Amino acid sequence: MSDPSFPPMNERLSLKLTTGWFPAGDTFRKALAILSDGAFRLFAYLCLEADRRTGRVQATHKELAWAMGKSKRAMGSYIAELEAREICSVNPGKNQFAHTTFEISDSYWPYRRSDACPESPEQKAYVESVRTCFLSLGCGSGKFGVTDAADAMGLQRRGIPLVVIEEAMLIGTCRKYSSWFEGNALEPIRSLRYFDPLIAEIQKEPLPSGYPAYLREKIRKLAALWDEKVKSSSQARKEEDQPPSRETVQ
Repeated sequence: MSDPSFPPMNERLSLKLTTGWFPAGDTFRKALAILSDGAFRLFAYLCLEADRRTGRVQATHKELAWAMGKSKRAMGSYIAELEAREICSVNPGKNQFAHTTFEISDSYWPYRRSDACPESPEQKAYVESVRTCFLSLGCGSGKFGVTDAADAMGLQRRGIPLVVIEEAMLIGTCRKYSSWFEGNALEPIRSLRYFDPLIAEIQKEPLPSGYPAYLREKIRKLAALWDEKVKSSSQARKEEDQPPSRETVQ
């Protein structure tokens, strides 16, 4: 009798999703055997986020800590473990706020690397500007992944000015905060592609002079109001969870 947990030998397996996955084979088994749980999780995360052509990914310790739900101190120890095991090379940024470049070593990277078309200094600066603006959004996911970087490069190749992208982000951020205040789903902005329709909108009809400054001030006020709303809700939940006092019981 055949095992129902396995498909018939003549049945061809197919993926449910054709993108977003990573070939976790012998290299993953090898890393799993020698890394601590936290360091292995970081390794897996870096593999998923790394550019498939180069095996590299850029991130700050703060971004990694946020993505994995750990402290920056824990991230530092995990990164040191990856370096000590020669699983990943680390090129720190110039300061604590700059992005560190992580590169998975050849022994643990399943793809053939391609450096045939390296990024130009102009392209790197463009992508970094887009990244910085995206990560500054108060209602964003706090994550700028490989797909976002590739999309930013696409915008650069199309000749989209950085100012247009920034203005699209300002409009999108205002609309997202407004949506939250209206009681809609608290879904953050997760992708650079969220702004594609707004970029097209601004290209068709540029914003009037002074309007971006107005949007920045509006975002500042909305962000402050939202933070206050979140704090008030959190305090109310804490008070509800507190046990009744002796006086109240009596």
